[in-house]
Amino acid sequence: MSYMDLFKVPDPTPDLSCKAAVVGVGETDFNADYKAARAKAPGYEGQTAENLATLAFERALADSGLRREDIDGLSVSFLYGGPSAAETAAMLGLAPRYMTDRGGGICAGPIPVACNAVANGECDTIALIFSAATRSIGRKFGGQRFDSGGPSSYHYHHPWGWSSQAAHWAIIWQYYQQAYGATEADLAAVAIQLRENAMRNPNAIMQSPLTVEKYLESRYVVRPLHLFDLCLVNDGAVCLIVRRSDLANDMPHVPVHVGGWGHAAVKAKKLNTLVRERLRPQFQEAGRQALAMANVALSDVQHFEGYDASTIHLINHIEGHGFVEPGAGLEFCKAGEMAPGGSLPVNMAGGILSGSYMHGWNHVAEIVRQLRHEAGPRQIEGVEISMFSLAQTDQVHPMVFMRGAK
Repeated sequence: MSYMDLFKVPDPTPDLSCKAAVVGVGETDFNADYKAARAKAPGYEGQTAENLATLAFERALADSGLRREDIDGLSVSFLYGGPSAAETAAMLGLAPRYMTDRGGGICAGPIPVACNAVANGECDTIALIFSAATRSIGRKFGGQRFDSGGPSSYHYHHPWGWSSQAAHWAIIWQYYQQAYGATEADLAAVAIQLRENAMRNPNAIMQSPLTVEKYLESRYVVRPLHLFDLCLVNDGAVCLIVRRSDLANDMPHVPVHVGGWGHAAVKAKKLNTLVRERLRPQFQEAGRQALAMANVALSDVQHFEGYDASTIHLINHIEGHGFVEPGAGLEFCKAGEMAPGGSLPVNMAGGILSGSYMHGWNHVAEIVRQLRHEAGPRQIEGVEISMFSLAQTDQVHPMVFMRGAK
C-alpha cells in the first residue's frame, strides 16, 4: 500500500454515521517498556511488533467481553513491517471473513474503512491493530540519512532544509513567531499542559513535572524547537474492537459511536499552505465534512485529541479547525482552556508529546475512555462528543466520536 493509500477513506456520508461503535480497547505498557528500553538491563532483548500486537489484542478482547469467534474482521497496521492480516489472524487464533492490511497504519484510514466494512455487511465485529517496535528496531527521525517513508517530494529535499518533519515544524514555528510575536516561553505552555495531563495517566511515559525554566534549558533539536517540543519515540501497540452498532448495546461498556470523518489535502502552493496558512484551509474543509456527517457543530465538541507530533503542530489543529482565531492558540493554552476544566480539554492522556507515540491510535484510545467516563483522575465531566484530528505533512483527517446509550 502506498503512502497516499493510507488516507483513502469512504465518502463521509450521513448514512454511515454511527453505524459502528468501538466496544473494546487495549494498549501495551508504554511506561514500563520505555523505562526498560532506556535502562537496557542485562538480558534485555527489546520488543517485537508481533508480541506487542498480541498483548494489545488480548487486552482489547478482554475489555470488550467478546469471544475470539465473535471477531469476524481484522485490520492490521504494522508501521515498520510485520505479518500480513492472514498471518496475524493465525497468530491470534482468529478466523475472520474480512481482512485488510493498512500498510504504514497511521490512524487516518483504518477506522473509517472498518466502519464502512461493518455497514456493508462484510463483517460484524472487527479488530483493528496498530503495532510498532520503534525504539527496539532503532528507528531514527531526521538527520542526513533520514527517510520519511513517504514519496520523494520537495517536503524533504535537503536544499530546502526540510530533512525531517521536525525541520518542517521549526520553519512553521519561526513564521508563527514573526507573524504573531510569540516567544519560546509561550510555546512552552503547550508542552507543560500535556505533561500535566500525562501525570494523571499511569501508563504515560513522561511523568516528571515540566516547567518553563526546564523547557527553555532543554537542548534545541531543530532551532527554535526544543527537546520538549517534539514527540516521543517508543514501542507499543493499540487495538480497537469495532462492532455493528445494533450489536453494541448489550456490552460491558458504553459503546463509542464513530459519528463522522473527513479528509482534505494540499493540492497547490504547498510551501505557502504548509508554512503561512498552516493547513488552515484543509483543517476547515476536512472538519466541515466530519461534523456534517455526524450532524453536530464545532461548538458541540467537548473534548479534542490532536496529533501533537510537535507543540506548534497541535496549535495548528486548534487554530485550523476554528476553535480559536489564528494567532490565539498559545494564549488559549496559557489561560488554561486546554486543561481538564477548560473550555476545550485537549490530549488528556498526554498525547504523543508526553503520553506515547502511537501515531494517533493512542488519541483515539483516550477518546474511548473519556466517552465511557472511565478516565479516572483525568476524566472530563459529562463529555458526550469528542473530536480527533490527524494532520500528516499535507493531509488532514478528523473524526468525530459520540457516546452511545447503555
